[in-house]
Amino acid sequence: MNLKKLLLNGRVLLLLLVILVSIITIVSQGITYGLDISGGVEITAQLENPVDQSTMEEVRTSLETRLNTLGVKDITLEPWGDQIIKIRVANVTEEEANSIINTINRQGVFYAEFNGIIFATGADINRVDQVSYDPREGAWIVPFSISKEAAEKFAQLALGKVGYPVDIFLDPPVDSLLIVPQELYSLMSSGEFQFSSDAKPLPSRLKEAFNIDIVPYGNQSIEEIAKLARGKEKVILVEVNSDLESQLKNLGIKVEERELRAGETADDFVRRVLGLYGPYRLQEGLTTGEPHTELAISIGGSKEDITAMKQAQVVSVVLRSGSLPVKVFVEGVNYIPPTLGEQFKKQVLQAGLAALLVVGLVVYLHYRKVKIAVPVVLTSLSEVVAILGVAALIKWNLDLPSIAGIIAAIGTGVDQQIVITDELLGGIKVGKITKRSGILKRMGRAFFVIWASATTTIVAMSFLFRFFVGGLRGFAFTTILGVLIGILITRPAYAEIAKVLLSEKR
Repeated sequence: MNLKKLLLNGRVLLLLLVILVSIITIVSQGITYGLDISGGVEITAQLENPVDQSTMEEVRTSLETRLNTLGVKDITLEPWGDQIIKIRVANVTEEEANSIINTINRQGVFYAEFNGIIFATGADINRVDQVSYDPREGAWIVPFSISKEAAEKFAQLALGKVGYPVDIFLDPPVDSLLIVPQELYSLMSSGEFQFSSDAKPLPSRLKEAFNIDIVPYGNQSIEEIAKLARGKEKVILVEVNSDLESQLKNLGIKVEERELRAGETADDFVRRVLGLYGPYRLQEGLTTGEPHTELAISIGGSKEDITAMKQAQVVSVVLRSGSLPVKVFVEGVNYIPPTLGEQFKKQVLQAGLAALLVVGLVVYLHYRKVKIAVPVVLTSLSEVVAILGVAALIKWNLDLPSIAGIIAAIGTGVDQQIVITDELLGGIKVGKITKRSGILKRMGRAFFVIWASATTTIVAMSFLFRFFVGGLRGFAFTTILGVLIGILITRPAYAEIAKVLLSEKR
């Protein structure tokens, strides 16, 4: 009789409907986990200098466009203050994470230069085609087209200059002084980067086009280097005495270091330091004075060379999205392997089940009534299902702080269910449980406390959600969601269930 009475109660029916819909949503949509559970990477990117809100949004949008073009899923970019952007990407491998980092580090300033003269910039790029592999060249190709004006300028510069080098740059160190070992300077001045003896050597081309001075290191004094650095934006120490860095910084000079990577050849090292692609040998068909708008960047490697392919994709993305309004540097990287995330998922599930069992045990020990402990546990479990159902519906990434928010909401819910239970039991003790007026009065007192508590929790969590980033937002969101589901659905249903169960003969 009582079961039938419960099933016909509108509040209980609403709870059952919410549970059913939530289960269907979870099964059909699936739950999206954050990177600390599913695995992924958290990147802290720092802007070169503080910016206003509009510039920060421009940087965020540009980076988001780049990463979306890479095909990255489950990505969030959150500005933090006026100089930091937190980037979180779930479900990526370490190799994919490296491509993301390379993409972020690119400011994306494009230049095409010939014999010391810049003939095209990023503003001249009209179209970037799909990356493809050319077996004849043994390289990955990034085709793009430039404006008619840039093509005409190049045609005049290249007239009759067969075999000359054509340089393409992404983010060259403009207005800088490079201190390099003698062997690297010799390499940069060799035919490897010049091709034709009539063409200007690479150091000369860099000086004329970008005001980049290349100086071979020969134990010059700090004073001599500081004199050469006057009027330069920075000094870049390329595989030279690291003691120079601190000494130059003490003079107020901006200094950066570049070091050879394991397995990296000297010529590839030079290209990386300069942001250089090429140089490309000028073919006879391009020296007739006829404008050609179609150009390409090639990155050497086999068809199976994933690193070369990823590098070509990064270049393509940067060319498409254009340059950032301010330089961005990756300051910190936290990579979580998917296997570690799976362990977190199991631990969270075990901890959640243990928490529910402990709650049920504590409630039973307090009241010594199974018919109170079981509904409390089942109501709490229904709240978890409802929260997960909403999260699945809106594709909210559940990370560890979000799950902590669910547990916090459950804790708040148990407190409120105890308030309801105590009010009902108080009515029993004075013989009023069968009187409707007494029940309504006691439920009114209980729900006044519940609504007051819920209001303060929602206000506090709303502040966290609005003004903080990262895990705190996830914690705040699920806490608010749990409290709302509790006061609107589960708490009223529990009150109806408790009234029926506690009115039965003891």
